[in-house]
Amino acid sequence: MEASRLSSAKALKPTKTVPLEEDPAKASDALPLPLHLANAAFFTLFFSVVYFLLSRWREKIRTSTPLHVVTFSEIAAIIAFVSSFIYLLWFFGIEFVQSLVFRLSPDVWISEDEEEQNEVLLRKEDARKVPCGQALDCSLPSVPPQEPIFTDQKVFDEKSVTVLTEEDEEIIKSVVAGATPSYSLESKLGDCKRAAAIRREALQRLTGKSLSGLALEGFDYESILGQCCEMPVGYVQIPVGIAGPLLLNGREFSVPMATTEGCLVASTNRGCKAIHLSGGATCVLLKDGMTRAPIVRFGTAKRAADLKLYLEDPDNFETLSVVFNRSSRFGTLQGIKCAIAGKNLYMRFTCSTGDAMGMNMVSKGVQNVLDFLQTDFPDMDVLGISGNFCSDKKPAAVNWIEGRGKSVVCEAIIKGDVVRKVLKTSVESLVELNMLKNLTGSAMAGALGGFNAHASNLVSAVYIATGQDPAQNIESSHCITMMEAVNDGKDLHISVTMPSIEVGTVGGGTQLASQSACLNLLGVKGASKEMPGANSRTLATVVAGAVLAGELSVMSAISAGHLVNSHMKYNRSSTDVSKASS
Repeated sequence: MEASRLSSAKALKPTKTVPLEEDPAKASDALPLPLHLANAAFFTLFFSVVYFLLSRWREKIRTSTPLHVVTFSEIAAIIAFVSSFIYLLWFFGIEFVQSLVFRLSPDVWISEDEEEQNEVLLRKEDARKVPCGQALDCSLPSVPPQEPIFTDQKVFDEKSVTVLTEEDEEIIKSVVAGATPSYSLESKLGDCKRAAAIRREALQRLTGKSLSGLALEGFDYESILGQCCEMPVGYVQIPVGIAGPLLLNGREFSVPMATTEGCLVASTNRGCKAIHLSGGATCVLLKDGMTRAPIVRFGTAKRAADLKLYLEDPDNFETLSVVFNRSSRFGTLQGIKCAIAGKNLYMRFTCSTGDAMGMNMVSKGVQNVLDFLQTDFPDMDVLGISGNFCSDKKPAAVNWIEGRGKSVVCEAIIKGDVVRKVLKTSVESLVELNMLKNLTGSAMAGALGGFNAHASNLVSAVYIATGQDPAQNIESSHCITMMEAVNDGKDLHISVTMPSIEVGTVGGGTQLASQSACLNLLGVKGASKEMPGANSRTLATVVAGAVLAGELSVMSAISAGHLVNSHMKYNRSSTDVSKASS
């Protein structure tokens, strides 16, 4: 296959061959000595005459003899010096001269090894028993499709590579030299993909580290400009698996999970099967409100208390709501709760945000209220739009108690037969393990919202697949898992309560092609036209349903003693990829 590909290349590219029987003359053939001896002789001559001339000139200076008065020996030494200097400086030995003399001309595009292979192939073609005639098809066989190259259990496919032009090369040198800021390439070039390729090459030259394993091609860099990621040099590939169908509130969902952890999707899929065989799960939305908490400071604690009382007075809420809601038709103020630390006041605003996750939306509304309050409280010093009383991307009791984003509870009754046959354990074992592990064990560890087995695993996988902010996995994974024997101890009631799931179906990473496809799979892509906010609320219930399935399966694996064996099977695979593929 390789030979046929080379023969096709030969038909398209000019080549230049040297007959094998010819022995071309070399520049070093004119020397009476071998090449290494000639080089040694010139080095010795150079340093000898330099030492001789320096000694003679020092003697002339000591005796006040004019320097231009030279003897025959000095003339010979000067000639030897010039000759050896030219040899060493310009030629670097006869071997370099040979490389210049016999360097292939620019029109020779293939190597001698390829030429030899072509000669063998041509001899095979000429040895055909059937003569070539006008009625015969004498064309070379068609080149089969390129196959992947297997090397040490890693598969490498030939991919298109962005070719850098001379203009790109100049820009790369400018970036490396610091004359052109890397962050300005998109605006200067007007081509986001080209900017990424140039930035990538400049980075490799600056660091001396290769980025060959980081994918560059096949991504729409225009879609992230000014929204998702700055100064891109490629993108990371994360496999997406499907768990399900998850029967939730009477609907079936195929749950996309982006993860590099073996066994996670398989385990969740088993949980989905157990839920489906038991009649499905039910999920209820308890709250829906994003928060933002600015911090302001006054001269005295009394003035801070005055503003707190003003904000929490029901008579003032309507006025504040009108001011807050100016920024968006979907952002509606729901409530304000305040906390004082000395003369500092923290104001926690909560508002609905439609199908968006809503951080920017609520921040705009908060800014409107702060500008409005400045009139009646001119001594108010706004220190920051966020004072961490929100609290975003940090474990916090306020989110565990008050909720943030979507607060949901999801439950299912798993039949005893399903527990035994599918989950390979018993109802009694699961109830006891959940009490001692998820409840008592987490309490012993001083957990904050972590009364579960691995809720963050499922939240992170679904978040990455659907374009959510992965950092918000911290508070979104707040979860308490409850298990109880019901129906005279025959069946298992399992529930997960999650007070702060922060998701959206518009904005951010949800508009990227891959993430948008995953949202479309769930039927929640974009904004709901029938009921604003319905898609994001449905996505929150799917996240909780996936957590329910994951908790059910992993707790069963621990109870049955299968956890280590399953991870050794899926996370420590010894499969030879090259043999499996062949």
